[in-house]
Amino acid sequence: METGYPLLFLALGTLAGVWFLAAAARKQVANSKGDPERSNVIKQHGGEPRPNMEGTEH
Repeated sequence: METGYPLLFLALGTLAGVWFLAAAARKQVANSKGDPERSNVIKQHGGEPRPNMEGTEH
């Protein structure tokens, strides 16, 4: 083997490992939310604004 191949394998293995962990984390979050397409923030956004708290009017 040439000198650069072990380093290349290590780099590609590291990238593959990071990708695998990120995919597993995303799947876990999607399963806990029950809806992988939209977050709760987006689902709850767009309603009527809350009234101002007393004493905060300018």
